[in-house]
Parts: sequence; C-alpha cells; structure tokens
Amino acid sequence: MTENPIGFGILGCGVIAGFHADAIANLNNARLLGVADALPGAAERFAESRGVTAYPDFGAMLADPEIDAVCICTPSGFHCANTLQALQAGRHVVLEKPMAFTEAEALELEKASQASGCVLTVVSQLRFSEDIRRVKALLEQNALGKLVLCDLYMKYWRDPAYYAGSSWKGTRRFDGGGALMNQGIHGVDILLYMAGNAKVLCARNRTRHHDIEVEDVSLAMLEFECGAMGVIEATTCSNPGFSRRLEITGTEGSVVLVENRIEKLIIGGESLVDDAGASEVGTASDPTAMDCRLHALQIANFIDAIRAGRPLAVTPADGRRAVALIEDIYRFSGQ
Repeated sequence: MTENPIGFGILGCGVIAGFHADAIANLNNARLLGVADALPGAAERFAESRGVTAYPDFGAMLADPEIDAVCICTPSGFHCANTLQALQAGRHVVLEKPMAFTEAEALELEKASQASGCVLTVVSQLRFSEDIRRVKALLEQNALGKLVLCDLYMKYWRDPAYYAGSSWKGTRRFDGGGALMNQGIHGVDILLYMAGNAKVLCARNRTRHHDIEVEDVSLAMLEFECGAMGVIEATTCSNPGFSRRLEITGTEGSVVLVENRIEKLIIGGESLVDDAGASEVGTASDPTAMDCRLHALQIANFIDAIRAGRPLAVTPADGRRAVALIEDIYRFSGQ
C-alpha cells in the first residue's frame, strides 16, 4: 500500500520559497498544499503561480489537518518564533538558515523539537553535494593525515541595491548579522562539518561599504579541537564577487573546495583532482544563482526521517553549532 505524500506548507513567499517549492515538486512523496505570508498579496501571487492554496495567515495553515510539514522561509528574525509555533502545533519543520541568532535560541528550538516528537532540520543543502560527501569521507578515513590548516574564504559582492530594496536585510533585528550570519553561514557549517568544532582566538568585524547595521567584512582566527588552526574571511564588498573557497591542509594531503566542487585534491603527492580551469558558479554575486536539486535531496532525507525514522543529515544540533561559532565571532569582535 502506497503512503500518501507528505503535505507541505511554505511560510514566507520570498526568493528562497521558490527553491523549496521546486524541490517539493521534484519529489514523488511530497506535495505542496499552500503558502502564507504576512506581506499583503504575496501569498496570493505565489499560490496562483503554483496552483496551491493561499492561507490568510500561518495559524490557518497550521490548522489545516492535511499539512504535515512546513518550510520556514521568512526573514531570519522570525525563524525562532515561527518554528516554535509550528512545532507546538505538531508540524514537522524544514527551517531555512540561520535557525536562530543565538545558541540559546537554537537550543530552545532543538528542545522543542524533541518535546513535540516532530522532526526539525535546518537547511544546509551543500552537505548533499557529491564532492562535499567525498571530502567528508576522506577526512573520516584520515586520508589527509593530521589536519594543519582549515581556511574558509567567502569574498562575495552584494550591490547596495540588494540592501536598499529590502526592509530587513542588513538590520540587526531581522538579519541578525551580515556577511557571516546571512551570506556566510552555509560556509561556516561546511567548515565545521569537515574540520570539527572550533574556538575563536580573535575576530574583527567592520562595516566598510554598505549602509547597514551589521558587518560587511569579517575576519576570525580559529583553533579546532583536532589541533588545526584556521581563518574565516567573509565580506559582501568584494566586487565582482568570488566563489566560496574552503582549503583544508593536512600532513598527508590537501583539498580545495570551490563552492561545492573539488578544485584540487592531492594525497600522498598524487594529484587526484585538478579542476582549476573550471568556471566559477554559485551565489558570489547573485543569491539566486542556484538550483533546487540539493534542496530536494535534503527534503527527501527529512521525509525519510519522518516516515522511517532514518537519521537526519542535518540536525538541529548542526544548525546550533554554526550559530554558536558565529555568535562567538561577534562576541570577540564586540558586535
């Protein structure tokens, strides 16, 4: 007997909602039932384009018994409250990044998920990339030897119009942070996923170019539990924008990841990958320059966790760990 598809609702009808809707449409065991948004007319326009219901508000969506799960795609400052409301209503949640602005808030969501018995995953779609998984497996096998340096470079460009055209981006209350908390958190998650937990040794944040309340330049020095050292550089002022770069150096080999693609992989002196000539892609200068394939893989994993109790690839604890490191960087920089 075939199980009914998981019924999804989406809260927040901005750019990222389209990727969630496309991802759900690509899955046989999921269907999008409706959307809601606090902005007048936004839900109606989105719903009409997708042939789904426009709920008058989030409460109405959660009251629909056919809604099994919700994707929270609202501005970051609403993530915590929206997720608590959904979990308390007994709905499973796919939560866009960042899951919260502080480790304490993230832990509150983690505990609420456990108390409700509902599944909560935090979007980190890059973990489902084939190359990311390949590098993770190599690290688990100690193929690079003792890790020495783990460095993350995120030199992005956001035109001033990106902030000027938004009521929430770049604000402390609703964005929580800038180049790190918004644009950089996926990279921070992958860095921690690869290299393990880290503590901040020193950090500095600055606002150099944009008329915003949060940082558009960030620099941090880290020490990882494995003993490696590393840096995080993040900015939205690097015109024209460059793809995210993660460099992991070990005593037996090194790897360079550009976005979610292995650019270089050298183990034991042998070059296994040398893709330096490939064109750069990703969201370095355009936050919409991605497809829904990896989102679909994460939502499929989420559904497996609901239906079969299989492990989540991205847990609330994973989302909390990235937020905690960024919070520490802000604390060290006096932000």
